[in-house]
Formats: sequence, structure tokens, C-alpha cells
Amino acid sequence: MKAIVFDLDGTLTDSACGIIRAVRYAIDKMQVEMPSDELISKFLGPPLALSFREYMGFNHEEAVKATEYYREVYNTEYWKYNKVYPGIRQLLISLKKNGHRLYVVTGKPMAIANKVITHFKLDHFFDRVIGPDENQYYDGKCASLNAALNGNKNAIMVGDRASDILGAREYGIPVVYTLYGYGSIEEYNKFGADFIVNNVEELYDVLNCPKAKYKGYFISIEGNDGSGKSTQRDLLRDKLVNFGFDVYATREPGGTPLSEKIRGLLLDRENNSMTSLTEAYLFASARAQHVEEVIMPAINRGELVLSDRFVDSSVAYQGAGHELGMDIVAKLNAPAVNGAMPDTTVYLDLPFENAMRRRQENSKADRIELYDYSFHERAQNAFHKLVKDNPERFISVDAAGDAETISENIFARVIERLIDKEKVLCG
Repeated sequence: MKAIVFDLDGTLTDSACGIIRAVRYAIDKMQVEMPSDELISKFLGPPLALSFREYMGFNHEEAVKATEYYREVYNTEYWKYNKVYPGIRQLLISLKKNGHRLYVVTGKPMAIANKVITHFKLDHFFDRVIGPDENQYYDGKCASLNAALNGNKNAIMVGDRASDILGAREYGIPVVYTLYGYGSIEEYNKFGADFIVNNVEELYDVLNCPKAKYKGYFISIEGNDGSGKSTQRDLLRDKLVNFGFDVYATREPGGTPLSEKIRGLLLDRENNSMTSLTEAYLFASARAQHVEEVIMPAINRGELVLSDRFVDSSVAYQGAGHELGMDIVAKLNAPAVNGAMPDTTVYLDLPFENAMRRRQENSKADRIELYDYSFHERAQNAFHKLVKDNPERFISVDAAGDAETISENIFARVIERLIDKEKVLCG
């Protein structure tokens, strides 16, 4: 199978924010006039020392010094201001599944390139990552292509700048020029390329690779009211999107226009005559619509569904809180769930008294939050039982700390499961 070589910045990841900050720092340290934003944006993609010479008029020694200043901040901090382009993970899965060998060849120092690839959990896709040594001031990609491919010409380069075109041409392989990163039609017209694409989706045809079809992944977040579910769902969504996952965030009750109307009935404080059984059936009805209209279609498209609450809440709240019976409520919900159980459930473990106090401090209590403490205690005990009975599905997290620390803990444990799935998909 053909070897496929990817550039890093502007092709696999969007590192513009960190690069621009570090370039500004270096220029300021060189004590020269700060150029326009338009000129600084031209530093995105090409070898750094070359850019300092071309755009700032520095001689070789000045370009070396500016590069050292740049690396002072980029290599320690600014490399983190980065994210994987949408669709890249799915493309890499498809290419690996079809037997291609994948490489990264970049002008970024190899130690930092490996740090970026490892941080974003892309390392299992690539056979090698090649870039200059820390003290090497890189001018071109031909030698790096040779180091990666060892003379193999049954290969193609994918990149977004002239340096990718010129390096591939010198090495003797075709190149795909991408416009979704830092490339421009003007640069393409000036230097030419064998292929040009506007977005990641178009790479499938150019690389002659069918798009892999696979089921997505379903994550629910559970816990007593006030445990921080909505906050943690949003933080987890943002982290996963930065890592290149296609995330659909939703909530229960709700998630569809009809389900949101049912949510209004369930949470309205004026509906205090609602019976426990009516409440259970309304939750199940909203869930049935949610699963049919939103959750299953997204999973079938290969997306990652992230839901604030799912069926475990009904089992805990209506089954245990209202004492209808956990098994009875689970069976009542079975047709609504229709087999769409979460692959992973994150449980935010916080004493219900603390959770309720936190919730009441931040907003007016809804109808269900007004239930007495004994109701919420029974619900929490039920959650603990569900966690104990389903250890492979649940991730239990101490929710007593600050939001970002909790989020980092959740993400570290969730990403392990997602990467395990990717490795299986790659074959």
C-alpha cells in the first residue's frame, strides 16, 4: 500500500494561536518593529528560520537568534495552543484500516512534534514522525522525506505550504495541497501541486481511500442535582473537540423539540400534583424521542454522543427516589432505550447535601430539586449501586474539587477508552 506523509501544522493540527504568540515574542525580543498581523500570519507553515529571513529581512545569525527566542516560549508553553482539525481522526482511521503506512514530516523540531502528536493521542496512527533536531535550523523537507521513507517513492505528501510542495517535488513524489489550513490559492497558483483540496473530506478521493464506516461512541454523565454534570459535559466536549473528535452534546430530559416540551412539564414547579408514575412515564417518553431522533442517528454516523443524564437517572430518581423500584423503572424504559445504552457513564460523586447546596446557591430549584433530602439520598444510594454493579461501564469521579481539575480527571480516563476503540478500528 502507498505511504502517505502528512505535514503537521496546518494539515493535521491548527497551531496558529501558539505559533503567532511565539513569533510575536521572538520579534519583540529582537527589538525590531512589530510587523502587521497579515505578515505574521505568513509564518504559519514554512520553516521558521526561513520565514524570519524572508519576512523580517534577518540574516542567518539573526534568524537563528529569533528562532531561539521563539522556542523559549513555544517549546515550553505555546505548543499547547493547538487543536486537531475536524475530520482528521476519521481520515486516519480509514487510511490505517485500508493498510496505508502513515508518516509525519514537519519543520517543527522533532521533540516538539512528537510531543504534539502524543498529547493529542495521534501516535498510534503513525509509523514515524520526522523533523529537525532541536539545534538544527531547518530549510527544507526533502532530506526529512528521505529519512521517513528510506528511498520509497510509492508515496504521496499532504501539506498546506510551498515548503511541502517543494520538498515533495525535490524528493520525487506527488503532493496534495490543502486549503483548509494555512495554504492559499495564491501560493498554490505560484508553486503548483499535483492535487488541491478544500477540506479534509476531499482527501478521501484524492488518496483513493474509502471512508471507514463504524458506530460512534455514547457517553452519559450522571450524578445528583448540583454535582456539576452540565459544566463537566461542556468541558469534556471542548477537550474532545480539540482532540479532533466529532462530538454531539445533548441532555435529558430534552435533546429534541418534543423532548424539551416534556422537560418543561417535568420541571415546572406548578405541576406539583404530578404522580411518581406519571413522572416516570414522561421521562421515558422524552427518552424514546431522544434516542430515535438524535442519539441513534448520531451513533450510526460515527459521532461521539455526550449526554447530560440518561436512563440511569430514571432508575435512580424514579426507581429509588420515588421507590417505584429500580428494576421496574429499568424495564419501563427498555423500549425507550431500545438497546442504546452508553458505552461509558461518568458518575460525579458528591454528597447529595453538598450537591443540593451548590445547586440552590446557583439557581432557583426546579420541581424535582424541591423533593426532600430523603428522596435525594435514596437517589444517590441508587447511583452508588449502579456504579458497583456496572464497573466496566461506569467511571466514578470525585466531584468535590474545582471544575478544571475534575475535568482533567474525567478526560484522562475517557480518552483511554476512546483510543482503545480507535486501535481496534484501525485493525
